Amino acid sequence: MVSAVALRRWSWVHKWSSLVCTVFMLLLCLTGLPLIFHHDIEHLLGTGVEAPSLPIDTPRASLDTVMQTAQARYPQLGGMFASQEADDDRVWFVTLSRTPTAEEGMKQVAVDARTGLALAEPKLDEGFMVIMFKLHVDLFAGLPGTLFLGLMGILLVVAIVSGVVLYAPFMRKLDFGTVRRTRSTRTRWLDLHNLLGIVTLVWALVVGATGVINTWADLVIKYWQNDQMAQMVAPYKGKPPLARLGSLQTAVAAARALEPDMKIKFIAFPGTSFSSPHHYAIFMRGTTPLTARLFKPVLVDAQTGVVTDSRALPWYVTALLVSQPLHFGDYGGRPMQILWALLDVATIVVLGSGLYLWLQRRQPKAVTIPGRTA
Repeated sequence: MVSAVALRRWSWVHKWSSLVCTVFMLLLCLTGLPLIFHHDIEHLLGTGVEAPSLPIDTPRASLDTVMQTAQARYPQLGGMFASQEADDDRVWFVTLSRTPTAEEGMKQVAVDARTGLALAEPKLDEGFMVIMFKLHVDLFAGLPGTLFLGLMGILLVVAIVSGVVLYAPFMRKLDFGTVRRTRSTRTRWLDLHNLLGIVTLVWALVVGATGVINTWADLVIKYWQNDQMAQMVAPYKGKPPLARLGSLQTAVAAARALEPDMKIKFIAFPGTSFSSPHHYAIFMRGTTPLTARLFKPVLVDAQTGVVTDSRALPWYVTALLVSQPLHFGDYGGRPMQILWALLDVATIVVLGSGLYLWLQRRQPKAVTIPGRTA
């Protein structure tokens, strides 16, 4: 039994943790909704890349040909990354830049993985989905914005836990799920707020916690780069930069020979933050719904095409990679996307009703006296 003093303290914690984070959580729920269906929305908007239908046994083009096609569009730029969607390996997305560590001025060319022909040039810094993603991830404020949203996520978890503590005493004299429709508007909204809050409890905790973990992504990756990646490339420290890169296709073939049961997720070119000045870093992935989210880096000498190192990712990077698709409902296909969207809408109602209840509580009540209303 929670004492009256303890309840007042929990009520204070719930009120202020909720109020501080509510507006930002509403923004995250609203921007997260289209991100759940980003592939479908890109298709409707015509911004997605559609690979032409070809026989299933059509041979694949050499990755050297793919790179030549991409660089023919931007001869002044060099390779930065090459990647494929987890559910469609018919297209290579080649990202080009002036320098391997550039943060702006990047271009992307989508190349058919079978014919080696250019399909489109997706825009990396404009469009509806880019705006939604940036608002959801960092509020267009970079790492400080990401960490700020992580703090708001922690407050959301605190609000959920304190709300659960308050729910049991509140519902002691009412049946579970009761909405007192004959009472005032504010009372009905309070009952609905409590009902939806307890129904979405587990989902909100999962999404809130994984969202907080995701805000640490940049810091986690930087730690991994300074830890394991630094160890993997240590033998090449002090060597002069390469004057010319070797065959990308040869490097990929070496990685596939090492991990024949895995597929390629993305390739980092020499000099990028995910490789070294002397390596192609080829990140392999599994083929099951879970292992498809987990990567294994294979470092290949960019001149000789020989594998120099490969290690499983440490637990902290694995935790990050597992949390990302769970946050957006990417594990279970369409049914899970629909479930995530419905729970997202319910959470919007919980947040909006909580804000409404606080605003209503702040409004002064009219006092009725004989002859007039003050």
